[in-house]
Amino acid sequence: MRIVIKIGTSTLTHSTGRLNIKRTNEICQTISDLKNEGHEIILVSSGAIAMGVGKLSLSEKPKDIPTKQAAAAVGQCELMYTYDRIFNSFNHTVAQMLITKSDLDSLERHKNISNTLFKLLQLNVLPIINENDTIATEEIKVGDNDTLSALVATSAKADLLIILSDIDGLYTADPRKDKNAKLIKKVNGITEKIFALAGGEGSKLGTGGMITKLNAAKICNDSGCDMVIANGQNVKILYDIINNKKRNYTRFFASKNLKEGGNK
Repeated sequence: MRIVIKIGTSTLTHSTGRLNIKRTNEICQTISDLKNEGHEIILVSSGAIAMGVGKLSLSEKPKDIPTKQAAAAVGQCELMYTYDRIFNSFNHTVAQMLITKSDLDSLERHKNISNTLFKLLQLNVLPIINENDTIATEEIKVGDNDTLSALVATSAKADLLIILSDIDGLYTADPRKDKNAKLIKKVNGITEKIFALAGGEGSKLGTGGMITKLNAAKICNDSGCDMVIANGQNVKILYDIINNKKRNYTRFFASKNLKEGGNK
């Protein structure tokens, strides 16, 4: 399978913005094992700004664009150094790709992105993608890595997008506020009713919430790609998702895949 895995800021870091070393090692080890099984993996990783916040000892995520971009510049170095070091210990080579919305909107540049992705996969390299926050402004940025990961999945003709977040999946209500909220394990179409289940924003260090994940699911499903939301605290859940085992996560089925795993 060709799989895009999106790692959210809350999965990679502690609330301080500092790297969650144990979990990051588990993520890299699991992804390396999946690559060893023969899967093609593309990683879309958040965390640059948060890690920059931690390294610069800022008290909170900056609100102004210049400080955000400065934090991203510092944090991206730390992020890629960490990935390169850990994946290299498992004999896997990584490559960094930083892109903006304008790159995806340009037909020529979008084609170049796709060609680079396909060549990296052919060379058995693990592409690690993030938005180029050091130069992105409101006019040219995607804005969140949930949407970016969906656009990458469609560009790479992926079979599956997995978004690892700080929640098990899509619930009937906000599980942090409603103890009777139930996890929805299968979604067969992103309707207005499904969108109505989305709550507010995500963690204070991240940029996404459930609404951005549902938008990502619609982008994927419309292009024939399934999408999963799962809790990144249990990294080993990646094995269950890829092997289609029924666990606590939400799978959004593209219409062409309903007969294989969904229910009407």
